[in-house]
Amino acid sequence: MFSLKNKTALVTGAASGIGAALAETFSHAGATVWVVDRNEAAGRAQTERIGGKFLALDVASEADCIKAAETVGPLDILANVAGIGHVGTLLHTTAADLDRLHAVNVRGVFNCCKAFVPAMLERKSGSVINMASIAGVIAVRERLAYTTTKFAVVGLTKALALDHSHAGVRFNCICPGRVETPFVLARLKEYPDPQAAYRDMASTQLNGRMLKPEEVAAAALYLAADESAMVTGSALMIDGGWSAGK
Repeated sequence: MFSLKNKTALVTGAASGIGAALAETFSHAGATVWVVDRNEAAGRAQTERIGGKFLALDVASEADCIKAAETVGPLDILANVAGIGHVGTLLHTTAADLDRLHAVNVRGVFNCCKAFVPAMLERKSGSVINMASIAGVIAVRERLAYTTTKFAVVGLTKALALDHSHAGVRFNCICPGRVETPFVLARLKEYPDPQAAYRDMASTQLNGRMLKPEEVAAAALYLAADESAMVTGSALMIDGGWSAGK
């Protein structure tokens, strides 16, 4: 297992789903983990489970992110996982929907990088991991707003790497396929036949199942560890082969 001993990590969206899996994995690997989320009750519960530190934060607020950086101090690892989704084509997506997703999925990543990366650059060390999506590399049906924002996250990550990796800070993003998050599992229950809906959603992945959050966290652990020192500017696909034929 890769070690994060003596490292400090901050994970946004860490109260549930992929973010919670990252926070737990980083903690087990020896890192001091800041659990960051808007949901204070769930965030504090997750913090108690892993023995980390909690910080309530809306990543869409630039001012709040700057205050958070002052509270937390220097980081070794920044994992921008907080994100929201929207189902709809152009006909079922409003400008407000697009703005809402952009505020969290894109501006949220930008705000956290703007707040925390300067200290990393001063120390000439750090790993930034942004959570993108399969929808950041190939378009996904009925996910216009979501796809737009995740393409932006991939581009933002690559631009950051080009501009700053010479200073010793690495920037990578992870592009998962469909993941069994609480949000997805709750949505499946809305279908008349949840098992059939699961099979349909999982069919895009060549092994016929969705990812587990822990599988995404394992990839994040590698990107956070010193063993990935030569990995920067990458968009790591963890999609069960979804993009193989694209």
